[in-house]
Amino acid sequence: MPSVVKINVLTVPEEMRQELERRFAGRAGMVESSDGFEWFELLRPVEGTDRYLVYTRWRSEEDFQRWQQSQAFQAGHAQAQGEAQGHGPGHGHGHGHQDHGQQDHGQQGHGHGGGPAASASEVWSFEVVQTATPTPKP
Repeated sequence: MPSVVKINVLTVPEEMRQELERRFAGRAGMVESSDGFEWFELLRPVEGTDRYLVYTRWRSEEDFQRWQQSQAFQAGHAQAQGEAQGHGPGHGHGHGHQDHGQQDHGQQGHGHGGGPAASASEVWSFEVVQTATPTPKP
């Protein structure tokens, strides 16, 4: 069975980039210990766009769904919600809230002063068809 990739596309205004990155940096490893988790990357736009990409890779769609229903996922959202509502600094969670198949990265808990860091969010889902790794050097 191929791995599953979830890419959350966050539109982030220039003035909110540092805040978004700070929240992701403080996510405290909440996803890394999840069964089936394979990879995470936060990709900063370099030129011509204000869209960040949040890349996660999972062994299966079931593993991704199980993580979303986990206590770690819920705790990350509670912590992020508290921070967004001004209840002190949390660690953020780096991963979004899912509602009817749409994740909400950057909307809940990634804000500055209680507002969202991202002005829009959408999720792209893929199955991994091919993978390449570096060839070992002799």
